[in-house]
Amino acid sequence: MFLYLNYPSWIHPQIFPNLKFLSLLRWYGLMYVFAFVTAYLVLKKISKEGALDTDSYKATEDDLFSFISTGIIFLLLGARIGSSLIYDRSGMWKTPWLIFWPFDVNGNFTGLAGMSYHGGFIGGLIGMIIWCKRHKKPFWKWCDAMTTAIPIGYTFGRIGNFLNGELYGRITTMPWGIVFPGAERFSANIEWVKDFAAKIGMDISSTRLVNLPRHPSQLYEAFFEGIVLFLIIWFCRKHKKFDGQLSLMYAGGYGIFRFVIEYFREPDVEIGYRIAKDASAPIYTNTSLLNFSTGQILCFIMIVFAVTTSIILLIKQRKNNTQK
Repeated sequence: MFLYLNYPSWIHPQIFPNLKFLSLLRWYGLMYVFAFVTAYLVLKKISKEGALDTDSYKATEDDLFSFISTGIIFLLLGARIGSSLIYDRSGMWKTPWLIFWPFDVNGNFTGLAGMSYHGGFIGGLIGMIIWCKRHKKPFWKWCDAMTTAIPIGYTFGRIGNFLNGELYGRITTMPWGIVFPGAERFSANIEWVKDFAAKIGMDISSTRLVNLPRHPSQLYEAFFEGIVLFLIIWFCRKHKKFDGQLSLMYAGGYGIFRFVIEYFREPDVEIGYRIAKDASAPIYTNTSLLNFSTGQILCFIMIVFAVTTSIILLIKQRKNNTQK
């Protein structure tokens, strides 16, 4: 009995892998389209509920489109720049004019490969601040509406990572572990590899290098950081105590979910752990809860930001209520 799953052979990064003239169409890019459209529809629904209206102003559809478009542009800029600065050790930060160049050295189209969530978070935040300042709209009110819409759209991004066969997790003996084609292979002669294969019923007698099953961490993130977080914020949207509460719930909630899931997701090979109890600890398995990845450090900062800002806004709200 096999206690693992093989990555579906029919899944390819290209939507039409056998049609050369359509090879530029990729699932990952299509998932971004789904994400942005879904986020816009949710934002429109929230606007119809009156969440963006004031006593003297009613949000228009043009406002919504302009707001989300600005956020998306800055999100993409931040995601690409963040990926180059934080994760890319190939030296692209020394040649910034190549950050947005969608071709490799051989002239093959790659798209904007490499996007950082945290870079996108900061970029999108800057975009919303600029838009609200320019249009003289209350930032936290509009930010709450946007962050209610973001998680369900984010789900599609992680599904795109799964379809690309990237950002997979550490090796696992769980029955839902998946053998990803691009994952690191291990020598079949290593004793722990033999033991691991025996536990999951994998026959490695006729192979030199073994591709072991991994946690589908992309799907963990799609579920918890996307669907679950969306449902939490969605059901809290009409019960918030102050403007900004939903935004900070999102930042803190994402930070907590991602921090935990990072224990199941394999860190980038080129970077490894940023903080480690044992500097020689392998990244393909979790040997200590005190080994922290780049993502965990950034998520911890998000959590601290969310908690601190929530306290400040809550104190400000109570002070205003007292003065009234």
